[in-house]
Amino acid sequence: MNDVIAFSPAMRETLATALDVAPGPTTVLLRGESGSGKEVLARFIHAMSPRAPLPFTVLSCVTFDEREVANALQHGGTVVFDELSALNVNAQALLLRLLETAHTSRVIATTNRNLADLVERGQLRSDLSYRLDVYPVNVPPLRDRREDLAALTDMLLTRIAHGLGRTPASITRDARAAIEAVEWPGNVRELANVLERAVIRSRTQEIDVSDLSLSPQRNPSNPFPSTLPLALEQLEALAIAEALRRTGGNRTHAARLLNIGLRTLRQKLNGPSRAVNESVTMSTAEAGEAS
Repeated sequence: MNDVIAFSPAMRETLATALDVAPGPTTVLLRGESGSGKEVLARFIHAMSPRAPLPFTVLSCVTFDEREVANALQHGGTVVFDELSALNVNAQALLLRLLETAHTSRVIATTNRNLADLVERGQLRSDLSYRLDVYPVNVPPLRDRREDLAALTDMLLTRIAHGLGRTPASITRDARAAIEAVEWPGNVRELANVLERAVIRSRTQEIDVSDLSLSPQRNPSNPFPSTLPLALEQLEALAIAEALRRTGGNRTHAARLLNIGLRTLRQKLNGPSRAVNESVTMSTAEAGEAS
């Protein structure tokens, strides 16, 4: 299937697990963050199974319809129940009853939350959890699939262009670097949205950094901005600020951590990059006080 990109070790492992279960009728639970591609993996499992010629149906757990579910469970193909945490109490009872009756379709459920936690909080029936959590498959978030980003970007750009009736666009090296630098908390769905906006904005057949309109993102454990490029002076200032944060503001220890002399550190703090250093250091100190 062209939709499945798996150059990363994490995704390769997921596909191997999916291929193990695909041939049989076993109920599968796909676990992963929103936007990570659970439905794509469900389609892959269906395509790799003997049921591939039969219908593939995705049913939203937000709008549960008993008759629709009952019909889908009898067509012999694959039925996906999307995001179990959205099922209300009444719908859970109805789904459990339907699953316990004889049916011919293969069942796949998806969730972006831990089922055990939902059961413990009284938000999910334990018997329904046991019924659906037969063969779990973890779908990795995009931040754990860095090796897949380039191919995913190209695939999405082609699909988006066709959907908009345009010729597929290429993408500059700088734009690719910017995409690589983002954590993508919204996963593949967020990447697709950014690329669609870029295709619409672009006045040429080449997507550049300015077309992406990426907002700076920061990892709580890493104060360095993820968007590039930064001026060398800014990088130096950020490195000094991080060293001071790690050493609790002790300049002697910070200088040692940076592998420079104390006098050099003082010169840099009072030199041309002073304003940047003071700004970043103040933000770091405020964060320390807040914690």
